Amino acid sequence: MARSAQSPTTRLLYTLYSSSKSASPSPSPSSPSPLAALLGNLPRRRFFSAGNLARVKKEEAWWKESMEKLRNIGISAHIDSGKTTLTERVLYYTGRIHEIHEVRGRDGVGAKMDSMDLEREKGITIQSAATYCTWNGYQVNIIDTPGHVDFTIEVERALRVLDGAILVLCSVGGVQSQSITVDRQMRRYEVPRLAFINKLDRMGADPWKVLNQARSKLRHHSAAVQVPIGLEDDFEGLVDLVQLKAYYFHGSSGEKVVTADIPANMEALVAEKRRELIEMVSEVDDKLAEPFLNDEPISSADLEEAIRRATIARKFVPVFMGSAFKNKGVQPLLNGVLSYLPCPTEVSNYALDQTKSEEKVMLSGTPAGPLVALAFKLEEGRFGQLTYLRIYEGVIRKGDFIININTGKKIKVPRLVRMHSDEMEDIQEAHAGQIVAVFGVDCASGDTFTDGSVRYTMTSMSVPEPVMSLAVSPVSKDSGGQFSKALNRFQREDPTFRVGLDAESGQTIISGMGELHLDIYVERIRREYKVDATVGKPRVNFRETVTQRAEFDYLHKKQTGGQGQYGRVCGYVEPLPPGSPIKFEFENMIVGQAIPSNFIAPIEKGFKEAANSGSLIGHPVENVRIVLTDGASHAVDSSELAFKLAAIYAFRQCYTAAKPVILEPIMLVELKVPTEFQGTVTGDLNKRKGMIVGNDQDGDDSVITAHVPLNNMFGYSTALRSMTQGKGEFTMEYKEHSPVSQDVQMQLVNTYKASKGAE
Repeated sequence: MARSAQSPTTRLLYTLYSSSKSASPSPSPSSPSPLAALLGNLPRRRFFSAGNLARVKKEEAWWKESMEKLRNIGISAHIDSGKTTLTERVLYYTGRIHEIHEVRGRDGVGAKMDSMDLEREKGITIQSAATYCTWNGYQVNIIDTPGHVDFTIEVERALRVLDGAILVLCSVGGVQSQSITVDRQMRRYEVPRLAFINKLDRMGADPWKVLNQARSKLRHHSAAVQVPIGLEDDFEGLVDLVQLKAYYFHGSSGEKVVTADIPANMEALVAEKRRELIEMVSEVDDKLAEPFLNDEPISSADLEEAIRRATIARKFVPVFMGSAFKNKGVQPLLNGVLSYLPCPTEVSNYALDQTKSEEKVMLSGTPAGPLVALAFKLEEGRFGQLTYLRIYEGVIRKGDFIININTGKKIKVPRLVRMHSDEMEDIQEAHAGQIVAVFGVDCASGDTFTDGSVRYTMTSMSVPEPVMSLAVSPVSKDSGGQFSKALNRFQREDPTFRVGLDAESGQTIISGMGELHLDIYVERIRREYKVDATVGKPRVNFRETVTQRAEFDYLHKKQTGGQGQYGRVCGYVEPLPPGSPIKFEFENMIVGQAIPSNFIAPIEKGFKEAANSGSLIGHPVENVRIVLTDGASHAVDSSELAFKLAAIYAFRQCYTAAKPVILEPIMLVELKVPTEFQGTVTGDLNKRKGMIVGNDQDGDDSVITAHVPLNNMFGYSTALRSMTQGKGEFTMEYKEHSPVSQDVQMQLVNTYKASKGAE
């Protein structure tokens, strides 16, 4: 659909535009029209001929029509609601694929949008996949997103760049936990949406129950725009409440849509549901409210326009119905996408102007403006890094130079492609509103690219903090290089996947959104990089401290042939006062020259070194104050080494007398769970030695705040899901280190001694 850059009109427009950029500052995005902005910036004497003006007007008319016939949509839902199956049917009916394959890949092929082997084996979507298709002369860019909470970043970044979305709900499961999460993400990015109640062919299907749940749980102002003809095994077709027509789906794959009159036995129900639809829309659309209140007849065209206005304003959610698996209801849903979801110019997108201290600037969303594009997803392809871009304004062409505003680097676009799952189609240019991918561009997820005439950045997406960590290491020492390469790549691709090194244990720690998330990455390291990795529980960062004052008096004396070693230190250790900002304090209170001053620094160094490893479990000692009160030196045998060793042994000698205790990291955990599961969740927190410090109500949910030892929080994300039917969520952050109980201390000390003995 993109018009060739070789046409004379297009070439002229680009010439005019490039002249305009060099002639004066970029147009203000809030100008009355992109054409006015463009012409306002042209060098008037050279280009202001009637012929040029006519050509530019003609060009503006072309791209206006082109933008109006473009839709960027995402398909999101709870796990197993039928997102990928729905996308597969959409691609089939729009002619992008020529046969339908099932999601679990039983036929050895699998769904088009699940291109990874792991996705086909597990029957789940792990990575969001982009594709495009054409329906009734409109171009539709689609992103199919995962449903599992562990891959929430994939949904987050897809919704960040889309203009509209389809929220798929299961007619049996209804509004489930991830439906609520996905809906929350859609609100965050202000995405207008349609709802599609899927699986009407299943036993127990009840679309009206699901519609009521969407109103109560998701706070949707919604109404059905269709009524099913029959349910479960008797599901035959749909009645369109806007056009007042019945649709039946014939042919082996439901490709023939047959229009008929409304069945006589359904006329009363259809009249009731249509009135409900008009009433719901007129509540949020003043233009429709007038004829409705005056009891005037409302035409199909008026109702359709009102639904479109209310949906784009995010005041109304039209509800479609069908069964993607049984090939019913997909084509009317596609028509609904064209009728009710916005085109790129109908959505307000803002950038931050870096030259004016991040002032908000509204983008015109047209090809006439300066280039502004956001890199929202990275993938390691066969030919290097593949960067997905959403173009918000301007035109990008193969061979262009673009500037990464976040790094300041100037980059040439070597290859420009449109994605169809894992397949690519080379293109010469792309304009505002499109989603494309570029090769060989080094950048991070969330970087903004421009043509250099403006310094705009797009607001980045919300990245949740990782909630779980694992220790990983390659089985074979030779595969360390490939192992590091894999971790670096996954970190670049997925902002919720973090890699760190535990300085104390030397373990590589990977952190992510849950056990499945990390398992998938360990499996991908094995498959894609041929590296077997062992996975263990990471070592918790315990600390040790002293609880009472203890004296030390230690003489280090060693006589060998030649110069010996001599150093005596006296003093005491004591705990620092609670809340002290420093962890270790050394004070010299010697009066006179019992120890020459040049030996004080080595003594302090010795105590510091000794405090790096306490004798209980070998972890660092914190909150300790060491006071040096006396000592003795020898004119010949005293040395820096002698005093340093004297300090180390003195610390070890008095450490036990200072009644040491082990400190463990305590996490501040905040949980949000439906009130019905509150008792089970609090009971489990008590078992984990958690202390509940707060409990509030938020709508139908309970918000619980607790302090829980980190050591007892492993595997919690899985446990919480099973306790709350997947509806609970939690966040966890470090609060403080506090003493463990006596029984835990004994257990930790015995484990440490056993491991030391084994060595």
